[in-house]
Amino acid sequence: MVKIKDPEAVRALIKSNDYAHKRIISISAHIDHGKTTTSDFLLRSAGLMSDAAAGQVLMMSSDWEEQKRGITIFTSVVLLNCEVDGEEYLIQLSDTPGHLSFTGEVSRALRASDGVVILVDALEGVRTQTETNIRLSVGGEACRPVLFVNKVDRLINELKLPPKKVYERIDIIVAKVNELIMKTAPAQFGKDWRVSFEQGSVAIGSAKTGWAFTMRTLEKKGIKPIVVFEKYAQGDEKWLRQNLPLDDALLEMIVKHLPSPKEAQLYKIPRIWKGDLDSPQGKALMNCDPNGPVVGMITKIYVDPKSKRPTLIGRVFSGTLRAGEEIRLVNRHESVRVKRLGVQEITEMLDMDEIPAGNLFSVFGFMCPAGESFVEAGTDIQPFEAIEYASEPVVSRTIKPVDPQDIGKLGEVVSKWIMADPTARFHLDKESNEYRLDGIDPLQIEILTGRINEQVPIKISDPVIVYREKMTQRGDQFHTKSPNGHNRLRMYLEPLDEKTLDLIRKKKVTADQDSRERAALLREGAGWDPKEARKILDIYESCMLVDAMAGVQRFDRILPYVQTVFREFCDSGPIAHEPVMGVKAILTDATIHTDPAHTGYSEVATMTSAGLNMSFLTGNPALYEPVLEVDIKTPTDTQGAVIKVLTGHRGQIVTMEAEEDTVTVKGALPTAETIGIADEFRSATSGRSFFGYEFRGFDPLPTSLQQTRILEIRKRKNMPQEMPSLSSWARWVYKRT
Repeated sequence: MVKIKDPEAVRALIKSNDYAHKRIISISAHIDHGKTTTSDFLLRSAGLMSDAAAGQVLMMSSDWEEQKRGITIFTSVVLLNCEVDGEEYLIQLSDTPGHLSFTGEVSRALRASDGVVILVDALEGVRTQTETNIRLSVGGEACRPVLFVNKVDRLINELKLPPKKVYERIDIIVAKVNELIMKTAPAQFGKDWRVSFEQGSVAIGSAKTGWAFTMRTLEKKGIKPIVVFEKYAQGDEKWLRQNLPLDDALLEMIVKHLPSPKEAQLYKIPRIWKGDLDSPQGKALMNCDPNGPVVGMITKIYVDPKSKRPTLIGRVFSGTLRAGEEIRLVNRHESVRVKRLGVQEITEMLDMDEIPAGNLFSVFGFMCPAGESFVEAGTDIQPFEAIEYASEPVVSRTIKPVDPQDIGKLGEVVSKWIMADPTARFHLDKESNEYRLDGIDPLQIEILTGRINEQVPIKISDPVIVYREKMTQRGDQFHTKSPNGHNRLRMYLEPLDEKTLDLIRKKKVTADQDSRERAALLREGAGWDPKEARKILDIYESCMLVDAMAGVQRFDRILPYVQTVFREFCDSGPIAHEPVMGVKAILTDATIHTDPAHTGYSEVATMTSAGLNMSFLTGNPALYEPVLEVDIKTPTDTQGAVIKVLTGHRGQIVTMEAEEDTVTVKGALPTAETIGIADEFRSATSGRSFFGYEFRGFDPLPTSLQQTRILEIRKRKNMPQEMPSLSSWARWVYKRT
């Protein structure tokens, strides 16, 4: 089975049009369920490591931070030349993180994948991140799943369960995974994509020991499942590894049940690309045509820990990408040259002169954000759909350079890391010369600031929760004037409806979209008036700027200034300078002076800011706090202690699911209450509980806490210690004389 890796063989497989022997997959699971240990055995099968080292070296955890913390932080990509049943296959593998902090890495890897190996710890069962990953992979990116139930040895050695109970535990896991697959899979594949031990799409084993089997494995070797219990009773785990090797079972599932790139693109392309499928580009994408026009996507930026040099990783969906050629970055509207081209082998690049459709690639020579679409130079195309992320930035730290002269360099460094991980955001406060870095949770920001500090020494504040400011009803209309009195603007703000917000969150409607296409989506998906839907001036974060004016002259001259102020307002609302959420700003009239000298930025910015802030404050605004969905799996006799901890932190219980001698408590918990709570759960249950969480959304902060929290935030930001009022902007209200 083992085939020693040969670079030339890998190159030949990449260039080959034999798509039936190619697979592009991700391994995905909840944290600590065994992804990286499992990946070792796939590397062993390709001759990249010895049998003794497999499961011990954790080769895919190549970053020093991952090794220190014992978790996967960055997706690792490797191409494996493996042999299955006497045939060569090219397995293009992404080992993804399992921690919520790095779920963006999972989303980006899945965009480039056609199949996914879902791992579940036999003892812990299906956890929150398992559910999230199934939703992202099977539902979001149309990746066909197979299942590996790992750590079965824990049921035998730790819980001392008899065979019947072990089989029941595994059946429960398979049923739960299938329930999630049925909920999320593309409608035409819901039943077909369910995993089944009988059909060979479920493997059972232990990555720690290095054994696993599928139904096909047992049938081929004439072995009964009971042999596992017998060998553990005899202390002969070596026999299991030798006779039921983990990589055999996984590779069998991968090649027998996961699709080739050519098969997958027939249904994946319509989900991730909304262009004309009957166009030459559309047909080439659907057919994974290496001779068609070049179309691809950057899905990951690997930054070398030592050199800090960025390498861009992605997938060619049609055409053939060649070293030295020029390509056009669609969203950035610029052309760049491919200086070096290859494929990623964890931390190294294997050089290639060309890479055809249906393959991953690595490229060096330019920089752009992860998620960027590209085509061959001189052409254009509708970009791929934006990658969907499971979480939003809800924790913030301010950073500033130790040497004030490094503020420019700091901006460049932070920009690079934000391009690599778009789930984080940053904003420069020009008054304090501090960057505010927002992330999913403290760990993500800790990793990012650590990397930034290696390049520019920085001072870092303690992490704080990032709230949202949201109006709950329509605000008043205000007619404001510029400081010189020569320009006027009339507007009002109102909350966006949930259907529109959902389209924005899922990036179905964006600022750069064709206005007619966007209008159609808003009309069909959220019931917008067709005329209004065509007059959207800007979409930023979860807010919209809409033109409801008639007969206004020269507005185009000031539009860039209005957009800039609108975005600054969305980043920093009037209540506590927290981001504004779900606002629709509607311009109803404007008067623009004929002389450009009287329509400078400061004139336009003042009247625009005044109108936005005053209308917002009259819309009964409130602070909204980030909330997590949590689940705690715990022994039945500790259920009361878990509930006490959860409710003691403003948590709400949603469901309680009993399973033999354990219960899973599911609930909602404000992010602000999560600091140290995992330790409290462990202490309350003598270390016998498993705690997991995922981002749910934003809920109103309780009324009793609103003013206190607002004033706390304003004090921290050196703002006046009083609730905001219209008086701050009243002098810019236009009054007819």
